[in-house]
Amino acid sequence: MINEQLIHPKSIVIVGGSNDTTKPGGKILKNIIDGKYTGNLYVTNPKETEVQGIKSFRNPSDLPDVDLAIIAIAAKYIPETVELLASDKNTKAFIILSAGFSEENEAGKKLEQQIVATINRVGGCLIGPNCVGILTQDHHSIFTYPIPKLNPGGCDFISGSGATACFIMEAGIPKGLSFSSVFSVGNSAQLGVEEIVQYLDETFDAKKSSKVKLLYIENISKPQLLLKHAASLIRKGCKIAAVKAGSSEAGSRAASSHTGALASSDVAVDALFKKAGIVRCYGREDLIAVASVFMYPELKGKNIAIITHAGGPAVMLTDALSNGGLSVPHIEHPESKELLAQLFSGSSVANPIDFLATGTAEQLGIIIDYVDKKFDNIDAMVVIFGTPGLFPIFDVYKLLDEKMKTSKKPIYPVLPSITTAKAEVAEFLSKGRINFSDEVTLGNALSRVYFTTKPAPESTKLPDIDKQKIRTIIDNSKEGYISPKKIQDLLDAAGINRAHETVVTSNEEAIIAANKLGLPVVMKVVGPVHKSDVGGVVLNVKDTATVEKEFARMIQIKDTTAILIQPMLSGTELFVGAKFEPKFGHLILCGLGGIFIEVLKDVSAGLVPLSTDEASTMIKNLKSYKIIKGVRGQEGVNEEMFAEIIVRLSALLMAAPEIVEMDLNPLLGSKDNVIAVDARIRIEKIK
Repeated sequence: MINEQLIHPKSIVIVGGSNDTTKPGGKILKNIIDGKYTGNLYVTNPKETEVQGIKSFRNPSDLPDVDLAIIAIAAKYIPETVELLASDKNTKAFIILSAGFSEENEAGKKLEQQIVATINRVGGCLIGPNCVGILTQDHHSIFTYPIPKLNPGGCDFISGSGATACFIMEAGIPKGLSFSSVFSVGNSAQLGVEEIVQYLDETFDAKKSSKVKLLYIENISKPQLLLKHAASLIRKGCKIAAVKAGSSEAGSRAASSHTGALASSDVAVDALFKKAGIVRCYGREDLIAVASVFMYPELKGKNIAIITHAGGPAVMLTDALSNGGLSVPHIEHPESKELLAQLFSGSSVANPIDFLATGTAEQLGIIIDYVDKKFDNIDAMVVIFGTPGLFPIFDVYKLLDEKMKTSKKPIYPVLPSITTAKAEVAEFLSKGRINFSDEVTLGNALSRVYFTTKPAPESTKLPDIDKQKIRTIIDNSKEGYISPKKIQDLLDAAGINRAHETVVTSNEEAIIAANKLGLPVVMKVVGPVHKSDVGGVVLNVKDTATVEKEFARMIQIKDTTAILIQPMLSGTELFVGAKFEPKFGHLILCGLGGIFIEVLKDVSAGLVPLSTDEASTMIKNLKSYKIIKGVRGQEGVNEEMFAEIIVRLSALLMAAPEIVEMDLNPLLGSKDNVIAVDARIRIEKIK
């Protein structure tokens, strides 16, 4: 756990501090000095008695007690140094910049483990190894540039990559984005992104702490820890955006079910971020744009007014907002003509509000006032104003800043002339403002932020199910796919509505079952994974002669052990499935069923446990939701019953974590009913 010695050290030693500022040990010392660190600062260097004006100890044994050690020496010497500092110098915080550990080879991994064991023994904390350091309000213990002027109201930024942290700051600082702290965790040998988020949550002060957190993550090793504390921070009023790198996969892991093929670690990441309320980003500029949106007042509605003196950017922004689900509504207002009369001939106030390339600062102010005070159907505005360089536009940006202070509605500035109007933009940013130089990036970010859901409740109320019966079935089952009879019993115990069915192994049993269930019936092979692919599904069998004929054919299909017979039902084909993802837990996926699951791959995913609200959101997020809702006179699906099946499946998985793959495909949905027609369940016993 992070301690005071790391965040507010009273003394720091640079092990391997150097006069050569092109080396990490030299640059980090310079940065700490330039950052005006007020505590006791020491250096150890076997060749020097003074480094950059700081006393250097040739032998670390001669050091006084020290809170924080920053180490920039060869990996092979570090375990011995850490042992000395931890045991003899009361050092409780370590930042190891050096590489050569688990990221390189097995020998390096053993060195890393030895170091962590030593630090854990004394209750200390470790950042790194193989990192660039950290920036806090107290000390600039980082060996890279840029070093932003830290602002308590800026972003807390945690990165799994030091170089990427630098590049993200490089992208954000010129736009006016500020930072409160920066943590580069490197190999995360002891403390990773998750533990830093935990610290920010547990020490959060609503009056003093930053309310914006940015994450760059390459590996989520403790997803439940991240979920718990990220959601907690957001409930406290924070906003979090994250890039999770490594989202693509060369191919799905070998899986024998539709769910297994569609679910992946990246689907799990998406589900985790949604459950926590984290805005997922996909690159540096994307992350910076979302962070910048966070720094402006919250967008309360979907209707945006675009105020521009350039038509092209307004059109591109309109497209971006519309594609993202936001609206640029036509403005029809009694006072629109009054506004138009105050603009130059040829202007338009329909939205986008175009006041032409000759538009003035005064006209911009008039437009903003009308949108803010008189156009009730508008929730926020974007002002696009650049220049071809014919004359200075300081007055425009000064007015824009003043209006942003008084407007009740958020104003997002797009100032694209970052070279031509460099001085004017710089003055605007000096007032604490943030600029969006690209309107499409802003439009995408606004949409993403607006439609990111709030965190799921801390506790989820699940429906009552027969847990005892479920445990009996699971405990008495072998690993692998379980029998249709046991699947029926599990679904019944979980209260999941299913079609009645009978499994038969002879022609005589098939005829009896068909008559009992009521013709017409459906016949399916038991055994093969993909029944349709091997001719193992026959629909609408209307008479016993056909039952007998199809049984004789189907029982000979390879791997078939029996034939399952069900009444012929109708409805919209739906799909619900589940898969256990290591570390994350169970994922539930839903979408349209049958062949659509393979062709469209339109699924929503959620992490168990799932509430009714979460299940409903999953359904509504499907691209095919309009089909579920009912289109062109077609009957829709009972969404409440569809959501209930998802929630009951969630409860089943909580009671039976041994279920590693499960398909309910298809479910048949109508306005009155949603019923499971086919199911497969595979279990693995918990070791």
